[in-house]
Amino acid sequence: MNAFAISNNTPIIAIATAPGRGAVGIVRVSGPHLTPLILALCGRELKPREATYLPFLDASGTVIDRGLALYFPAPHSFTGEDVLELQAHGGPVVLQLLVTRCLEASAEIDTTTQQARLNGLRLAQPGEFTQRAFLNDKMDLAQAEAVADLIDASTEAAARGAARSLSGEFSKEIHTLLDALVHLRMLVEATLDFPEEEIDFLQKADATGQLQQLQTLLERVMQRTSQGALLREGIKVVIAGQPNAGKSSLLNALAGAELAIVTPIAGTTRDKVQQTIQIDGVPLHIIDTAGLRQSDDEVEKIGIERAWAEIQSADAVVFLHDLVRWNDMQESNSYQAADAAIADQIASLLPQRVPVLQVWNKVDAVGPQQAAQAIAPTITQMTDSVNILLSAKSGQGLETLRHTLLEVVGWQPASEGTYIARERHVQALRQVRVHLDLASSQLNAKSQALDLLAEELRLAQNDLNAITGEFTSDDLLGVIFSKFCIGK
Repeated sequence: MNAFAISNNTPIIAIATAPGRGAVGIVRVSGPHLTPLILALCGRELKPREATYLPFLDASGTVIDRGLALYFPAPHSFTGEDVLELQAHGGPVVLQLLVTRCLEASAEIDTTTQQARLNGLRLAQPGEFTQRAFLNDKMDLAQAEAVADLIDASTEAAARGAARSLSGEFSKEIHTLLDALVHLRMLVEATLDFPEEEIDFLQKADATGQLQQLQTLLERVMQRTSQGALLREGIKVVIAGQPNAGKSSLLNALAGAELAIVTPIAGTTRDKVQQTIQIDGVPLHIIDTAGLRQSDDEVEKIGIERAWAEIQSADAVVFLHDLVRWNDMQESNSYQAADAAIADQIASLLPQRVPVLQVWNKVDAVGPQQAAQAIAPTITQMTDSVNILLSAKSGQGLETLRHTLLEVVGWQPASEGTYIARERHVQALRQVRVHLDLASSQLNAKSQALDLLAEELRLAQNDLNAITGEFTSDDLLGVIFSKFCIGK
């Protein structure tokens, strides 16, 4: 049994299919002693794991609907408890009638018999079926999270990655790390327990080499986990720049739809406009923002403030320059000075890890050769910047921008082995790396502090266990499962 004991054996019920009308709808019940409910609703017993077509009856014996009933006795079910699934016509009224009938039948059974009581059937909380599957050791926490990730997947690559995590591929890699870490802890603990022994357990067992191998394995898992987190979370890309640089046109071009209003009037975009697209299966959340400039217009000022807020939380910033104005001798000085000021302000707000792509728009109006000559002095000064010549109007350079965005955030072409992961997993693995680095320092020190070494290894093991749920607080479990849909 999992360390988190089930505190509530109350049966639960929910509509397991999405809201709305459909050909088929499912009502799911999970909990102990469901036989009385089955008799009340179906009028007969059900053979385990065999679909039976029959009428669903109300309290007077009148047929509510006809459909399939399936009974899965514990522990051979999704939750590890007795599970009853009713497949009826997918109208919301029909499904709600079935739920109401089950709740009424439960109350009747509880008051009329003292045997095989249902103990108060109640409506399920979000994610409670999957939570019970986790608590009954039907899956670990990483697999349970993959259930929600599979449902929420917005791309084919994310869906396939979630399916791999659900099958246990991610958990298997975590357990490989755990096995190696536990073995190393055993050696250290043995040395602490038997200090009088002449044999140096750590040196004989090549503890240093084992720790180095563990760190190497951890880096490989971290790399794949970061890729999985990108698949799940996506990349937040903010398009920033001065008014009329072509930000809204670029959003429309990337999305392939007229989402944002495009006019020659400066300040048209007053609020953010967001669209999610996918590139190589990775979701990109593209946000068009108000043009950055000094303004006396109160509405535009609010839009500009929101633009800066979006920039601060971006995973990547596309800083859009207007090549026409950049190349215009009459306005070049003022325009370039304003651009430089905005670039400095963005750099001061963003962490160093967040890339800023310098994208030079309207190359179709200037010409590639003239554009390259016009921006050459500026590019020379920005030696660390990524520069892309582009035309949001004609589409020139769009493909380069798409793939550059993936490269700068660390995405590598998806392979069949990519599994889905969450930011929680990434952070936990980073903590493991910190503890292993400290353990390595203790192991390689001239005067080894074995108690400190043992403690760092213990903390690293706790962080790994938190990923699969073997060492996880109830508060974290509540947060994770509360974000599931009801019925799952």
